[in-house]
Amino acid sequence: MSGSSRRSFLGVGLAVPALASVRPEPLAPQAARPQQDYKFTYGTLGKTGLKVTRMAFGCMTTSDPSVIERAADMGINFFDTARVYQGGNNERMVGAALKKYRDKVYIASKTQGRDQAAVLKDLETSLGELQTDHLDVWYLHSRSTPSAVSDDVLEAQSKAKKDGKIRFAGVSFHAGHAEMIPAMMKLNHFDVFLISYNFTMDPWIEPLIEQARKANIGIVAMKGLAGGVRPTVRSYTVPADRLDRLNRPGAAVAAIKWVLKNRYVDTIIPSIVDNDQLEENIRAMSAPYTDADEKLLAARREEIRPYYCRMCGSCAGTCARGVPVADVLRYLMYAEGYGQFSLGRENFQSLPAEVASVRCSDCGECTVRCPNGVQVSRRLARAQEIFG
Repeated sequence: MSGSSRRSFLGVGLAVPALASVRPEPLAPQAARPQQDYKFTYGTLGKTGLKVTRMAFGCMTTSDPSVIERAADMGINFFDTARVYQGGNNERMVGAALKKYRDKVYIASKTQGRDQAAVLKDLETSLGELQTDHLDVWYLHSRSTPSAVSDDVLEAQSKAKKDGKIRFAGVSFHAGHAEMIPAMMKLNHFDVFLISYNFTMDPWIEPLIEQARKANIGIVAMKGLAGGVRPTVRSYTVPADRLDRLNRPGAAVAAIKWVLKNRYVDTIIPSIVDNDQLEENIRAMSAPYTDADEKLLAARREEIRPYYCRMCGSCAGTCARGVPVADVLRYLMYAEGYGQFSLGRENFQSLPAEVASVRCSDCGECTVRCPNGVQVSRRLARAQEIFG
């Protein structure tokens, strides 16, 4: 694996509901451009019936549209973006890149709106930027507590589906799986779950994923590469002498294989920035998960332990000053791991003023204890420094 191609890594036959119109199925990869080196595998996205490549394309960090076009040429048929990515510019770029492939691919986008008016406004903007009359999957994004999924926004999704502007309704959550998966299933509303899932997570999540998938809910994995640190950013909290070890060759591929060995996960949407990553990821799609992969990821787990939040939810409500610890650590990951500083800062600055103004350096002792060994106060202080 080349250093440049992984410089952002470290930081992861069912009935179809009646549709307003019939959408053609994507072409098989070989119909677009023969690639004898690549073997494509597919998952059926729950009750949607959509047959998607198990390695899909996460567009969040992509700035080169030619990489998206090449992925579509090669046979990748599921592309994921969001209204908030790159200040809204990501949807515009994805829309332009996929315009000529629209009848051969599926497009998912997301809204962080918290009321019906906001989410429907986001949808109209997304459709315009993506140059399409419908989204195949539309997520209520980053809802890590059941209270964040109100009747108001559920009605908005139902209306959008009825109007033919979306085909299927989804919800995404970065944390709180133990609470969110059962609660969202109980609503009997969602077609697809987009969840954080990677090699750092505890085994208790496995039966929850199985339960959801057996209920015919499509499962899409995000954060599959376990976030991380960019080796070029030496001013952040990871000591410079550890950066080379953190970027272990082959770890990104191993992480993708780890996710896809779970047969209840339909697809993974790792971010892809260049053609090297694209080709590596496609090869990982059908490759077996080996003992060597397991050893590599075990070593990486230990290396990233002080820095990477597993989003287990153990810290929820434990900060004496009300800081949502897991959320802020995720915002820092956007900047450090993905090179998306503006996204991290935008999320941080959307926190209530009394929370965004908290400074860990003012506290005598941190009340948060991470069971996984994350250096919480140090990481929070760094987030407050660079975003505040």
